[in-house]
Amino acid sequence: MPSYPIYQIDAFASQAFEGNQAGVMPLEAGFLPDDVMQAIAAENNVAETAFIVPQGEGVWALRWFTPTVEVPLCGHATLASAYVLYEHLGFQGDQIIFETRHSGALRVRKESGGYLQMDFPASPIQEIEVTDDVVAALGGRPVRAWGGSFYAAMYESVDAVQSLAPDLKALSIIGTAGDQWARGNFGCFALGGEESADVTSRFFAPGSGIDEDPATGSWHCMLTPVASSLLEKPALKCRQAFPGRGAWIGTELAGDRVKLRGQAVTVIEGVMTL
Repeated sequence: MPSYPIYQIDAFASQAFEGNQAGVMPLEAGFLPDDVMQAIAAENNVAETAFIVPQGEGVWALRWFTPTVEVPLCGHATLASAYVLYEHLGFQGDQIIFETRHSGALRVRKESGGYLQMDFPASPIQEIEVTDDVVAALGGRPVRAWGGSFYAAMYESVDAVQSLAPDLKALSIIGTAGDQWARGNFGCFALGGEESADVTSRFFAPGSGIDEDPATGSWHCMLTPVASSLLEKPALKCRQAFPGRGAWIGTELAGDRVKLRGQAVTVIEGVMTL
């Protein structure tokens, strides 16, 4: 029976039980069949499981699966994958390049203090009208909203964001036009927050099989252009306020790219036998 190494990483975390959980499975001989990778992700039952395959010096192919679907972009599992390469698999290069199917080449660099910086595409954004079905599903009326890779809903206060208790079943079938992955994926945010945060947010993703995500890099690829425009500053200190867990994510808008910065820690190292 074939066996594969697997790691569980808390990403966007300075210690265990912070940030967001990601499984990382390195594969030397190529990706497994899609249904097998989806079954592994369902078995892991964490927000995302990443699969990485070497393509050449400093380059790996990368795919991400939630317990129910493959996704086009995942920040925390990319951070986790780079962390595994640097900390467990002996990679010592200045830069890791991840080749992806839907998001192009993603670059990760190791910084001082255990931080990793990722270079991701910024999501195109367009302000949209807040509709009654969205208000009912979220359980509170946003003051403004934007469509893009996800639905971004702005609230007047951090307290309003933290008190949201959305109808996840209703939320799962609502989306924004033009993006097949936007359905059922909502970021809710307010400017400001604890410890001098520039913006505080939560991310609900029932459309991707996740009720609420603790730390979401792909969401910050949309949140950063929105909040940077509102605050008129490119670099942001972002707090994702998942109850009981949460994360700090440093972001910077650089043209049509977003830099994401965070730490990671290993919580499980093992072998999966199939």
